[in-house]
Amino acid sequence: MTEIQGLMKIGDFARAADTNLRTLRYYEELGLLEPSRRSEGGFRYFRVVDLNRVRLIQNLQGLGMSLEEIGKLISHRKVEGDHSAIMTQVTQSLRRQTDLIGERQDHLANLRAGIDEALLKLKTCATCEHTPCEDNNWCEPCILTERSLPRALSALF
Repeated sequence: MTEIQGLMKIGDFARAADTNLRTLRYYEELGLLEPSRRSEGGFRYFRVVDLNRVRLIQNLQGLGMSLEEIGKLISHRKVEGDHSAIMTQVTQSLRRQTDLIGERQDHLANLRAGIDEALLKLKTCATCEHTPCEDNNWCEPCILTERSLPRALSALF
């Protein structure tokens, strides 16, 4: 690892962040990430703790946030003012992240419920004499119950 005074060169930083140089440069262009230092040759150097910022950006993207929203959420470093203003901004950021995680958990719970419903219906399908095919519209709706299949099952039939 190339280091200068505890800093990581951008290539090493990208590998440690499990991303690529282009992404880091784009984050920098958007103001999401700033190198701690540039060498005389223009090389970017980052603090090891800046990995936490990149991981936060990646996590928020994974929760469905756009980079623009992320920029607004993590802009507390640019807040001019007193300690209280910065603490308020950071608190709001953390609460928003909690809300996003809750929304994702609800979404995943709904997906799981849909799969559970499909598995339950599939038990009925296992004893049915019909096989999903074009001739029976892939069993949609169910030939026996005349009701639509659960979405997860319909998608696979």
